Amino acid sequence: MTESYVLALAQEAVKITLLLAGPALLVSLVIGSLISLVQAATSINEATMTFVPKIVAIVMILLLLGSWMLQQMLVFTANLFNELPGLVR
Repeated sequence: MTESYVLALAQEAVKITLLLAGPALLVSLVIGSLISLVQAATSINEATMTFVPKIVAIVMILLLLGSWMLQQMLVFTANLFNELPGLVR
């Protein structure tokens, strides 16, 4: 196992992590910003007003993209396990 392999593996792990977490985080950010804007305009400060729509949006994203996310994780894990015997010396 060389330095370049470890760095490439770490880079791929970070890339897949960002790819999988990105949609949920982006939707949460957009929903939170929109609701925050509405709260600032109307002077309503209710904590559940931001919490519930974010949860609903994240559940919808997971329902829509969950199978794709699982497929990405399975491909990454399968590639990692397939390369594992070659790393032992």
